Amino acid sequence: MTRDPRPMTAFSRRSFVAASAALPLLPRLNFASLLGDSATSRIKARPFDLRQVKLGAGPFRDAMEVNRRFLLSLDPDRLLHNFRVTAGIPSSAEPLGGWEAPDNELRGHFVGHYLSACSMLGASLDDSELSARSSQLTAEFAKCQQPNGYLSAFPEEFFDRLRDGRGVWAPFYTLHKIMAGLLDTYTYNESDQALQVLRGMVRWTGGWTGPFSSAHMARVLEREYGGMNEVLYELSAATGRDSYQPLAHKFDQDVFFTPLAEGHDELDGLHANTNIPKVIGAALRYELTGEPRYRRIAEYFWETVTSRRSYCTGGTSDDEGWHDADTLSKQLGGYTHECCCTYNMLKLTRHLFGWSADPALADFYERALFNGVLGTQHPADGQKLYYVAMQSGYWKLFGQPLHSFWCCSGTGAESHAKFGDSIYFHDDDGIWVNLFIASEVNWAEKGVTLTQDTRFPDEDSTTLTVRCKRPVHMALRVRVPYWATQGGSAMLNGRKLDAFAAPSSYLVLDRVWKNGDTVKVTMPMSLRACAMPDDPNVQAFMYGPLVLAGKLGTEGLTAETLRAAPTKPRAIPEYLTKPIDAPVLKPPSDDLASWIRPVAGKSLEFRTTGQEQDVTLVPFNRVLDERYALYWAWDVGPGA
Repeated sequence: MTRDPRPMTAFSRRSFVAASAALPLLPRLNFASLLGDSATSRIKARPFDLRQVKLGAGPFRDAMEVNRRFLLSLDPDRLLHNFRVTAGIPSSAEPLGGWEAPDNELRGHFVGHYLSACSMLGASLDDSELSARSSQLTAEFAKCQQPNGYLSAFPEEFFDRLRDGRGVWAPFYTLHKIMAGLLDTYTYNESDQALQVLRGMVRWTGGWTGPFSSAHMARVLEREYGGMNEVLYELSAATGRDSYQPLAHKFDQDVFFTPLAEGHDELDGLHANTNIPKVIGAALRYELTGEPRYRRIAEYFWETVTSRRSYCTGGTSDDEGWHDADTLSKQLGGYTHECCCTYNMLKLTRHLFGWSADPALADFYERALFNGVLGTQHPADGQKLYYVAMQSGYWKLFGQPLHSFWCCSGTGAESHAKFGDSIYFHDDDGIWVNLFIASEVNWAEKGVTLTQDTRFPDEDSTTLTVRCKRPVHMALRVRVPYWATQGGSAMLNGRKLDAFAAPSSYLVLDRVWKNGDTVKVTMPMSLRACAMPDDPNVQAFMYGPLVLAGKLGTEGLTAETLRAAPTKPRAIPEYLTKPIDAPVLKPPSDDLASWIRPVAGKSLEFRTTGQEQDVTLVPFNRVLDERYALYWAWDVGPGA
């Protein structure tokens, strides 16, 4: 989401020349042709409903609980204030700050995300209090909705400005968030009222866009509009009504789609998160209609972004845009890796996996989830990051309670509400286990419950237990990640299996399962260096799927500078606008394990040895309130 103005205050503007680590190329996708006469034939792997997957103890469940406290801490009357004022309904509530303030042109967008997050987290946790929040706001939305179907926290005049080409931020962006929140409330709360309010908004949208020529609509689409095509295609799928699709087509931006359909990367200079949701809409159009053009668009876009424009964390964007593909070592600073982009790339990846069940997609999903989502929420109060700084010497700059509500505050609330949505997929014959997260999935249609017990990544194994009332034939497919290069092993009911599977593939056990059968899979993790494609002397370290961060201390950090100003820059001392330098590493050997060694008694903690300044390395998702380094300049010495 474009910012107006940028919320970050402690990051320097001149931070584009420090080292970065690119996403090492994952195995190429093997997109099979799955076109058919129906949407069902186009989907190979189907995700389980959030209500069917329950998380066990571990970092992801902990993050969901933090997010729950954050969501329930917000006063519904304050969230509804701008909607009521716009509708002419008296409100005595104190307005929220930041991007939900009464003078901000995106006001209302976070409330849409809030609906989605409460609905999804309520479904994930079986939490009636959260579900009641989304139903409560929906009922108040119904009171604020105009007879013509219009509903927003700002007046229709914003759309007059959009229609006439006068300055306005992004009104359809906000409308999309509200519509998506209502759709999620309908889906997870089974709220007919949410569907009725949403249909009213669709009716207004159709009436507003109806008079426009294709040329006029193209000009409207030049302004960021979120995932308007996405939500309309989703509504069509959720209700089984094709009548919503022509309106969705109006939000398919052909000038952006055409190069992608032809296999051309013309993303340089574009705002990243403006465009990722459009491609999610293209993916949904393919699923609904079978038009191969939209599959090509989604697949090519995913591959070019993940292979040419993504950092080691799986995140993408520099200063919110894409610039000069394949030159990420020159695109680093404090404004990299916008969190909204990771949220949306994971949504797109989830769709693409459904078409092909390609393990490379699940490999990317794991990388981005563990490094680009987990760790972007402050455990003390649930505040979220906007950017994830890729330049060494910075720190995680979280929002201020009640005074931020950035785009990434909203997507972050959703991301930390739905960790169960991509752990498992299924077809008629079996289950894919894509992520190693303590959890349980109830496959009622098959009469099977699968429980996953694991302390991954603190341990390198996971145990899967089948529960069923009667024996059932099923293929259990456990992902062997791309990073499992040291081999692995599997035990079925305590007996070691003779065969394993290659990295970036699936260990498939196709058999008749009985109640209590167990499979234990062990996949040793190892250290590896990830070089930037355009500069082999710039490296990041990974251990298994985890990006390791060097701890650089808290020099110059105070309670104030650890949090970002809501919207406007503050005057702060000059030294706080600059990152500190990270040590230059002189590797004595290509064997990382010979000079980067585990710290005794500390899980997933390492320490360099033999350096002029040794550093401690820990998983990036565990770094909090201190400076860090992700990318290291290597001094390989003369003649290397």
